Amino acid sequence: MLEGLDASGKTTQLRLLGEALAARGIPHLATREPGGTQLGARLREVLLDPARAMRPLTELLLMVADRHEHVEGVIRPALAAGQWVLCSRYTLSSLAYQGFGRGLDLDVVRRLNELATGGLEPDYVFLLDLPPRVAYERTRDRDRFEEEGLEFFTQVRVGYLELLRGVPRGYVIDGTLPPHKVCGEILARLPLSGL
Repeated sequence: MLEGLDASGKTTQLRLLGEALAARGIPHLATREPGGTQLGARLREVLLDPARAMRPLTELLLMVADRHEHVEGVIRPALAAGQWVLCSRYTLSSLAYQGFGRGLDLDVVRRLNELATGGLEPDYVFLLDLPPRVAYERTRDRDRFEEEGLEFFTQVRVGYLELLRGVPRGYVIDGTLPPHKVCGEILARLPLSGL
């Protein structure tokens, strides 16, 4: 799973990692949250719309609804078919954004994530870490989250760094590096030898 602030390079890394796995003949699926299903694409529009205000719990419930559809309709079937799944955002995003960023109780976020995923955890988590100011400056047409500003981004980053300490195969990758170097850092941590 790829995690990180908005504009940290997750979409670019999905593409580069997909190319690297394809070159090695590894069947894989690249996907994202929110928006990895038809319903998720609609929920993504609602969640990112800067003109649409919503309460933090509403936001979280929409995120976990998207996650449940995504896990059951996309991720589990891909894993059952023997594919590697590359995903931009997963449960840590909710903990960082809605927990640390919005101030929702972390235990509530964890319980809802558990319900949504049925306990499915990623094998690896890569946090593409950027200083909040850099992430904020990289955003152009700002969505609802990106409009929250530097203080929000700072709280989310603090959350990510704290949360990642509890992830067995969780790695912080310097998101300021050039994209191909970031990809190399990720590939070096994956079990690719012998493939």
